Amino acid sequence: MFEAELKGNNEIMLTGRFDASQVEKAKMVFDAVANSCEVDFTDLEYISSAGLSVLLVTQKRLSKSGNSLKLTNMNKHIRDVFRYAGFDTVFEIA
Repeated sequence: MFEAELKGNNEIMLTGRFDASQVEKAKMVFDAVANSCEVDFTDLEYISSAGLSVLLVTQKRLSKSGNSLKLTNMNKHIRDVFRYAGFDTVFEIA
């Protein structure tokens, strides 16, 4: 199961497994973000390359207007995925 929930207008909560089968659901939430936003990974168990792609596309879109995504509360496994992909240099990870 996967959930991406927009809290207010500047926080997204991710829950479950973010893989290719969940891309359309996630895109609906991320496409609604127009300003800098915090993405909370507390309850995210897994992210695939398809999930990484959604985040990267959103980051690129936001950066054109001087905004960005801040990724928070990643578990060690997900943080390692971002580091191995080189995404720790693309995103602010707290």
